[in-house]
Amino acid sequence: MFSVSKIFKYIWPHAKKHWVAFSLMFLGYAVGIIFDSILKPLVFKSIIDLFSSNVSRDLILNQALHYFLIICVIVLIHNVGFRVGDFATSRFESKVMKRLYDFTFEQLMKHSYHFFSNNFSGSIIAKSRRFTRSFETLTDIVSFQIWFSFITLSGILIILFFKIPILAYIFLVWSVFYILVTFLFIRKKIFYDIEEAAADSLVTGRFSDAIMNILNIKIFSSDKKEELNFKLVTNDEEKKRRKAWYFGNFQNIAQSTMMATLQITVLFTNIHFWYAGKISLGMFVLIQTYMFSLFDILWNFGRSLTKAMKAMTDMQEVVNIFDTPIDIVDKQVPEKLKIHQGHIIFKDVSFVYKGGISVFENFNLEIAPGERVGIVGHSGAGKSTITKILLRFADISNGDITIDGQNIKNVSQNDLRSMISYVPQESILFHRTIGENIGYSKNNATKEEIAEVAKKAHADKFISKLPKKYDTLVGERGVKLSGGERQRVAIARAMLKDSPILMLDEATSSLDSVSEYYIQDAFNELMKGKTTIVIAHRLSTIQKMDRIIVLDKGQIVEQGTHKTLLEKSGVYADLWNHQTGGFME
Repeated sequence: MFSVSKIFKYIWPHAKKHWVAFSLMFLGYAVGIIFDSILKPLVFKSIIDLFSSNVSRDLILNQALHYFLIICVIVLIHNVGFRVGDFATSRFESKVMKRLYDFTFEQLMKHSYHFFSNNFSGSIIAKSRRFTRSFETLTDIVSFQIWFSFITLSGILIILFFKIPILAYIFLVWSVFYILVTFLFIRKKIFYDIEEAAADSLVTGRFSDAIMNILNIKIFSSDKKEELNFKLVTNDEEKKRRKAWYFGNFQNIAQSTMMATLQITVLFTNIHFWYAGKISLGMFVLIQTYMFSLFDILWNFGRSLTKAMKAMTDMQEVVNIFDTPIDIVDKQVPEKLKIHQGHIIFKDVSFVYKGGISVFENFNLEIAPGERVGIVGHSGAGKSTITKILLRFADISNGDITIDGQNIKNVSQNDLRSMISYVPQESILFHRTIGENIGYSKNNATKEEIAEVAKKAHADKFISKLPKKYDTLVGERGVKLSGGERQRVAIARAMLKDSPILMLDEATSSLDSVSEYYIQDAFNELMKGKTTIVIAHRLSTIQKMDRIIVLDKGQIVEQGTHKTLLEKSGVYADLWNHQTGGFME
């Protein structure tokens, strides 16, 4: 839903911080316009009247030199006014755009992982960039076009009301009618612009999705299919864009017709007044100059209002994100963090995904401090959901999750996650250096600390062979590294964090058997004194866990050590017997 007031609500707090530059911008341009577009034509009118008079040439020359000096002063003041306005505009727009970028980023960071997994990242980026760029467009239009138009029109009307009131009324009535018609067109065009902006975001999102998944496209030889699908969304965008532009052309026809009508009317009236001796030649030229000046600013005024509304429709998309409720919210005054040992309790926990799919119902689980727990089960059993609700990527429907007796809902999400080292199944790296990616988990990590954990994770072996070693850029999402290399970097990052709780979601899935053996050895050292949860698909990774929990349809159906579970010949034993590639004892 398009709302100018909502857009203004998000812009104004940042704009008012720079009110001095904002004020100088309007003041400087106002001075420049008054002296250039209003007073200067008045002086030229006097010069023309002087030259067409019957006085001696010497008197004309003396008076002309006087007018010449006035023109010089006007030109100087006009230029100073515009330059002040230019510098004030540059400062104001630059400062506010910076604040809007920061604010947008902060607001996006407040949303949960669920929000980002349900929205195209490319579309979010495109909308965010358009939001700040649209502010620049909007400010330019307000300062250069709308403000210029207001000052020029006001000045012309004031002069004409003193000189020729009837022409002033003609200009006033026509201008009001022109602006009214322009607003009616713009009001209608908003809907076309909203459709165009939505189509543009869809194109950007589809484009980004294809580029980010280029490997899948190559693997499945689906480039022709993707090209066809992309053409479908660009066709839709083209139709909506053309529809908006055609409507703008009809607006131009209406505006040009009104301008032609005024031009003919004023010219006829001017000739009549001059012939009747009611106006001088200089006044004739002044009125025509004012009229063409009025045409110029109002023509641009109409086009600028259209662009302004287009800019605001682009901004509306991000405003809609700002207004989207944040599904995972911290308490207004979170409790001070008391988590140190890692005693985890799930008590009567129920969890339902937004689509209505129930995963847990009255689920109970206790993990003692320092206990190493493996969690296994068929796909959909709820293994990964445990990590999501423990990290508060999603909030439970009922029940409580406590760590060291403290409900995780009562502490801030950042404080909670600072106590958990998490390695997901697919480790995504920043497009930064290897050293930066490993050191990301600890503020001000030293090069020595980074190298130490890299050695423990057996990542130093491949890093040392790279030309730039720890200064090597890994590419977007870490694409320059193999799956195993990315996973080792992620494991080293988790080691460096050194939190009381360690959570591994099939963290060795991308490693070969030899690397896995060494990594398991590093993990055994890392797990000492830490509460560890390992989500496992490859059962070989959890044989030495203190306890293995078997999930089925959101319930614990078996638990015990690897040996005792095999002896039960139950679900775990069945999973083990179907497992291939494991290290058998």
